[in-house]
Amino acid sequence: FALRRLFRVLSIFSQSTIALFVCLSIFIKPQQISAETNDRPNVLFIAVDDMNDWGGLVRGYKGKVHLPNIKRLNALGLSFENAYTASPVCCPSRTAVMLGKRPSTTGIYNNGQWWFPHMPDAVSIPMAFKDNGYKVMGAGKIFHHTAGFNPPLQWDEFYRLVFNDDPWFRGKKLNYPWSKFEKNPKGYPFSGLTVVPHEGDWGVIPSLKESDYDDFKTVDYVVSKLNNKHQNPFFLACGIFRPHLPWYAPQKYFDLYPLEEILLPDVLENDLDDIPREGKELAAFRRGDFLNIKKSGKWKEAVQAYLACISFADAQLGRVIDALEKSSHDKNTIIIFWSDHGWHLGEKQHWHKSTLWEEATRIPFTVVAPGITAAGSKCKRPIDTLCIFPTLLELCNLKPIKGLDGVSIVPLLKDPNMNWKIPAVSEFRRGQCAVRSERYRYIRYSDGTSELYGHSKDPNGLQYISTKEHQDVIDVLSRFIPKNFAANAPSKGSYDFDPDTYSWTHKKTLKVTRG
Repeated sequence: FALRRLFRVLSIFSQSTIALFVCLSIFIKPQQISAETNDRPNVLFIAVDDMNDWGGLVRGYKGKVHLPNIKRLNALGLSFENAYTASPVCCPSRTAVMLGKRPSTTGIYNNGQWWFPHMPDAVSIPMAFKDNGYKVMGAGKIFHHTAGFNPPLQWDEFYRLVFNDDPWFRGKKLNYPWSKFEKNPKGYPFSGLTVVPHEGDWGVIPSLKESDYDDFKTVDYVVSKLNNKHQNPFFLACGIFRPHLPWYAPQKYFDLYPLEEILLPDVLENDLDDIPREGKELAAFRRGDFLNIKKSGKWKEAVQAYLACISFADAQLGRVIDALEKSSHDKNTIIIFWSDHGWHLGEKQHWHKSTLWEEATRIPFTVVAPGITAAGSKCKRPIDTLCIFPTLLELCNLKPIKGLDGVSIVPLLKDPNMNWKIPAVSEFRRGQCAVRSERYRYIRYSDGTSELYGHSKDPNGLQYISTKEHQDVIDVLSRFIPKNFAANAPSKGSYDFDPDTYSWTHKKTLKVTRG
């Protein structure tokens, strides 16, 4: 009898305990780790290509520029009026941003060098976020755009640039193994210039709808990810290819810029007379394109096409902003918007990028950091794109990474008018760089010759000023020139690359590296 009573008491106690647990489980749900509840912010990382900083209208094009979405983005956060690239050419610029290391550190100075087999242990921005529990996704041109530059293992998902709308980038298996080749497909415009085809081509492709363009599809992918809920915070990269050559865009963007309203940049005929020899050699690069365009009477057409393409890129940016604002991620997402470098449209007798002057190095740069940046604020302090990696690490409270060359600009995000003594540094080719303070640009070439410009009185850098009369300025800026420039990294020709397995075999060492 005593045993039966004991068993009955234990049974009642067990049932009560189970009932209590069930009740608690109904009212007290376990906290889910998600982007909506996690205190770590998401990151929307937006890159454009070859875009001049004309959205702020501080300097640059004198005519009207239709960039409503860049202005809209600037109104949401902090825009920098003196932002500069780490290097005025695609691969070195993007490698510097994504690894947080200058060309003088990595030896990546041109578009023909793969970073990953050269530095397989380097930690990139997406890798850093992935290692810290973020979902890492991307699309379009983030690293340099050809195969071999963007190892897939650093992403959870990546939608690559296919170049369906661009005949000149297609058909090379090494660079674009996923593209279909059709030589000179019908329906593509050709300017008629006797230069390298994609350097002189622009216009409207009648057979393509706007939604057929690669950039539109890149943004489609990004929008789809913004529409989703994510269990973890995310890092989402959006690489918009325009306004990179060739300048193809839908007709409505050309219609924004009637040819009779196009203004040409100021070009001084004797502008290069007092430039050092190495500076003249840089300016001579692509000069044949510029002279050919002028001789053919197509200078205004070319400027019109460039404007059309930056407005097309701006429209794609608008689609991304729309999607973010309609999503559940709006209040907890940091936006970084930047271009890999600027572009010359004839200034200093130059056509293209690849100089250390203002046009090729100055870029649009905007940061929206909820709770930190003030809406519509501006900063005149000089920065360069080496700041992006350390700034994101600090904003997202991630572990610091050793060996980064840049500094965090979080203090500037909080107080754009604070005293800032760090200038922007841009490098092009081995041993050459420009140091840009708020007032001056100092360029030193590999042979020791130099140039100095006073941008406070000469915003576009048209007038070279005497270095002898401003030695004190030069002494200050020279401190920021790298003491050593790494040897050139091996060229792509040093490796056998298999795009199917994403592995490299060094021809000398036979060492296999997988990406």
